[in-house]
Amino acid sequence: MTVSAEALWALSEVELLAAWHDIRRQYVERKFARDTERARLEWLKAKAFTNSTGGVTERRNAVEASEEFGRKGHQVREMTRDLELLETDVDLVAMIVRLRGISAGRDVKAHGTRDGDEAEDGA
Repeated sequence: MTVSAEALWALSEVELLAAWHDIRRQYVERKFARDTERARLEWLKAKAFTNSTGGVTERRNAVEASEEFGRKGHQVREMTRDLELLETDVDLVAMIVRLRGISAGRDVKAHGTRDGDEAEDGA
């Protein structure tokens, strides 16, 4: 979502809440896909490690030097970058919702913590 803050500010309340829910849904779906892919990569690395022969250092080096795992790791890093860009969109829409005084159910940031949680954890 590459909508400017000015365009979001001009939306009606219903459209703004719909945009917030849509971008939030996209964020959750992509985060799930990224986490699934990351776990799959770790599983494949562990499987390759246990199926290899040699000492621990040799097996670890063989897994780390694998081109296949390198490509998959790069794909996970790209997914993480896209997810972080989407997270900024979620936070932007949530900020506009709060500034306009619209109730979106709960005030939740993209990473799932409520606004007051950071202060409560430090106390």
